[in-house]
Amino acid sequence: MPNKRSGGGLSPTQQAAKFLGVSVLAGVVLAGIALPAAGALGLAAKGSVEGFDEIPANLKRPPLSQRTTILDSEGGQIATVYSRDRTVVPLKDISPYMQKAIIAIEDSRFYEHGAIDAKGILRALNENAQSGGVTQGASTLTQQYVKNVFVEEAGDDPTKVAQATQQTVGRKVRELKYAIQVEEELGKKRILENYLNITFFGQQAYGVEAAAQRYFSKPAKDLAVEEAALLAGVVQSPSRYDPVNDEAEATKRRNVVLQRMAEVGDISRADEVRARAKPLGLKVKKPQNGCITAVNGGGFFCDYVRNVFLTDPTFGKTKEDRARIWNRGGLTIRTTLDRKAQESVQNSIKDHVYKSDEVASAMSIVEPGSGKILAMGQSRPYGLGKHETVLNLSVDSDMGGGAGFQPGSTFKPIVAAAAMEGGKPPTQVYDSPYEMDYPSPIANCDGKTWLNTIGQKLENENETEVGPYDMKEATAKSVNTYYVELISDIGICPVTELAKKMGAERADGRKLELEPSIALGTQEMSPLTMANAYATFASRGTYCTPVAIQSITDADKKSLPVPKSTCSRAMSEKTADTVNTLLKGVVEAGTGQEAGLGSRPSAGKTGTTDFRFAAWFVGYTPNAAGAVWVGDPAHDRKMIDITIGGVYHDKVFGGQVPGPIWRDAMSGAVADRPATGFNIIDIPDPPKKDKDKGDKEEDGDGDRDREDGRPGEGLISGLLGGNDGDGRGAGGGTGQPGDNAGTVGTTDGTTAGPGDGEQD
Repeated sequence: MPNKRSGGGLSPTQQAAKFLGVSVLAGVVLAGIALPAAGALGLAAKGSVEGFDEIPANLKRPPLSQRTTILDSEGGQIATVYSRDRTVVPLKDISPYMQKAIIAIEDSRFYEHGAIDAKGILRALNENAQSGGVTQGASTLTQQYVKNVFVEEAGDDPTKVAQATQQTVGRKVRELKYAIQVEEELGKKRILENYLNITFFGQQAYGVEAAAQRYFSKPAKDLAVEEAALLAGVVQSPSRYDPVNDEAEATKRRNVVLQRMAEVGDISRADEVRARAKPLGLKVKKPQNGCITAVNGGGFFCDYVRNVFLTDPTFGKTKEDRARIWNRGGLTIRTTLDRKAQESVQNSIKDHVYKSDEVASAMSIVEPGSGKILAMGQSRPYGLGKHETVLNLSVDSDMGGGAGFQPGSTFKPIVAAAAMEGGKPPTQVYDSPYEMDYPSPIANCDGKTWLNTIGQKLENENETEVGPYDMKEATAKSVNTYYVELISDIGICPVTELAKKMGAERADGRKLELEPSIALGTQEMSPLTMANAYATFASRGTYCTPVAIQSITDADKKSLPVPKSTCSRAMSEKTADTVNTLLKGVVEAGTGQEAGLGSRPSAGKTGTTDFRFAAWFVGYTPNAAGAVWVGDPAHDRKMIDITIGGVYHDKVFGGQVPGPIWRDAMSGAVADRPATGFNIIDIPDPPKKDKDKGDKEEDGDGDRDREDGRPGEGLISGLLGGNDGDGRGAGGGTGQPGDNAGTVGTTDGTTAGPGDGEQD
């Protein structure tokens, strides 16, 4: 005995199913009303009924894809991104004119029939029979909604979209069964609301709210009758009735809708006449989608956030899962980006490097102790136009960047830290000649050794850079030979192991090559990597993985889990404090003086690669660490005889162009942060040389004016004399910076081979 509803009789679902089955068996395939004769499709009636029974009972209604909003740390909007430009709104926020217009033109008996409109079917059959073709369909608004659900579920997959819209009896039968279910479950008002939010209105606008904003720059609740009629008319064929590209055709279609609204009594004839006389009144708002819309140069950070979402397992087990959630959108992502820091970075880069220059610049700032990315910018804007790029020069290749850039002497502090972690004191002295062979053998990992089998040599930038030097002076002057002697003493493995603990890994994803040239920064890294590695020094030895996202809520305001920074101790506090002392001296009296922040304590290191393809300054305060790179991303233009930012340079050095960029950017970025100091370590000077042994240099060479090769006692005075690595003597002379050049060998861990040199 059939099931009955409490009121008696068959349920609406059972009645509709019975009606459908009878109609199909009678040869009037309801689903094929807009198709050629059912017989031509080769679909047996019996098969259709059986197929109907086999269709799953529940329609899967995926959440509607919407725009995602990316915010900075204070809630300011950075950009909006979406695969579907849609903002879901309740029916109460949709103009009554819009509701009436869409019903009038698409399904005027919407409130009178169920999922299937029998009168509409008969009318369509009659019209199509008289015309000899397909001039009228009989799909109800509910059926159209179901079809749109299929299309939404198909996403951007062209094959699935074609299957969801193909003109077959099978699809229409499935559509009808689900329409019956939807009518029973949702009711008319909810179906109308869902329909207006899901349907496509052309010009990349999905849903009536996005359409109202796109065409009239107003919310859907404020649509006037003529505006509502225009949008309702577009639905049938968004390309044919596109008011932006064909105003005449769109006007005709609008007027048809107005006429229909008057015929069904939604508006008076007088209202119809007045509305038809009005112009379209478009106030078109261009689609604002993607990271290209980001403010304050935040396009690259926006792109980084997207890559974090698509690659981090926190957001889904597989890349397909993560992509599906991202494309669905509707997210509100609050990031770590600091608005003031971002503005400061962009303003500084713009002042020092023009987007049309032969070389580019990129900078990232990270918060020590938390891993939060505070800023990320570059000189060439985000985009596809002239002097623009979508390549993020600040990050690794797997996050939208390139293969990275040699960091040069900015890697030396990592070598110094590894040495001190192994017991070497900062007073360690080496001969540090101007030129030398690579020492051989050098201890490597797993008991292996590196051998200089072909007699590779390296040298310092200036012939006046001749040791002996201790670590303090060698760091301030960035002496190549000192650091190669240091790594040959402690071995290669302690350096690569510490680098890994500090997150200082190659931008191309390959493992660090086990060779002594790593001491001179020959292995390519990204600015974000270097900034975050130096943040380890600033936080007194604690390394935190970089993070860009603070929180995410979905379209239902539900919080989603986000990846957290993982912090671990990379080195002792004493080692970090000692490195901070060394690098504070670099800024105060070494190669990085042009990067100094005045009275605010800061530390850092310059770097210039061989042939001057890249120049760096990486520095930090106790609460912010930043890395600036300047160079040619294509690695073609040497920075010799070049104009950058309107300033001519015969040679570019790390302290010259990157240093001032860092200074200006950081000054604004930390302006509201406490001006705390470092924990300074007393590093005693080495014993004086015996001048009777002929060690005294002649005065006036800009290099030495004391028997021990330094102008005075203590940290600062010991760094002020002569050529301090940037060519300035104690009196502030204007000689060229002493960025050290040399030829560096590369090996597979057993034999030597050719490689790039490095300068500071």
